[in-house]
Amino acid sequence: MVTTEADVVVIGAGLAGASAAWHLAASGCGVALLERFRIGHPHGSSHGTSRIFRRAYADPFYVELTGIAERYWDQLEAESGQPLRTFTGGLDTGGARDPAGLLEVLRSSGVSAQMMTAQEIAERWPGIRVDEPTMFHPDAGWLNADTSVAAMVRLAERHGAEVSTGVTVESIEAMESGIMVHAETGASWSASHVVLSMGAWLPEQLPGFLRELGLKPELPQFTVKQQEVFYFRQRDATVHYPTVVHKGRSREGDGEFYTLPSGADGGAEPAMKIGQFNSAFPTTASGRDKVIDPRARRDVGRYLEQHFPGLEHDPVAAASCLFTMTGDQDFLIDTVGPITVASPCSGHGAKFAPLLGRLIADAVESRSVLPRFAFRS
Repeated sequence: MVTTEADVVVIGAGLAGASAAWHLAASGCGVALLERFRIGHPHGSSHGTSRIFRRAYADPFYVELTGIAERYWDQLEAESGQPLRTFTGGLDTGGARDPAGLLEVLRSSGVSAQMMTAQEIAERWPGIRVDEPTMFHPDAGWLNADTSVAAMVRLAERHGAEVSTGVTVESIEAMESGIMVHAETGASWSASHVVLSMGAWLPEQLPGFLRELGLKPELPQFTVKQQEVFYFRQRDATVHYPTVVHKGRSREGDGEFYTLPSGADGGAEPAMKIGQFNSAFPTTASGRDKVIDPRARRDVGRYLEQHFPGLEHDPVAAASCLFTMTGDQDFLIDTVGPITVASPCSGHGAKFAPLLGRLIADAVESRSVLPRFAFRS
């Protein structure tokens, strides 16, 4: 088989890998982007037409990062000629969410936000019912992951990146002149650097790759979980709902839920997507069963009955995706030897997608990494 030469091989073409390929290629690197399935496949964590984005974090570090990401979203939409985000505003509510505390964090970071009473919310959105004061910030909404991935891959190709699909990487070999990536098909790629942006497949393959290269960075504990989401038709198709992040107290039978417009994933008629963040159960990328857990359906249905009278009770569709969680829920983007490991994960990475590629490119080109995202145990 012919060996393809590149400066950097990026393994995995989800949101992070596609973004990395775009930024690296735009910087003048010769990039080979490898994907084990097709671009936009439904088997991992980067598919679908509806992902939440928001500025609301209790940690000012992430609030600042969302502001930086916003500039890269503007750049991505301008260069691709596509609108990728829909602004709806966002509500933060629930006994464990601390809306008032979030308000102070956002305001201290210069982000517009306000408190709303339960009555004010009911008047503005009759289909939403909350039980306590809630924070609203207008700079929230939802993004289309499918079109975002496709846009970044096209831009990477425009800058000279070569994209190969149906490629399952079998091994990575150190060579005198650099590094060699071998696929199960027998194809190979030589490069000076490799980016591992493999999503939920990273915990399965990363230890073996590191052993082959004799590298021993400190790594966080990864847990892969299958996350179920459900789509519910709106009773009034003319209503434009905000995104909602609700965090209740699990000991009281409540939990953490997120709600947002469904995009095309919920069908042609207006619908909302609801998921329970803490409903997921451990699995592996290669061993998941994709069976919708009835406990998640029960909990989401109970939440809907209490808080969304504007939605039909029976879901019109259900789906699952994979969350790759670190113990501290911070991302991992760091370099060791000729390898950059990128796991911008833990269920909240999509909103940073076009910025992630810049962070990965910085780790590749100058080994400059954010301390929060560095290797750690």
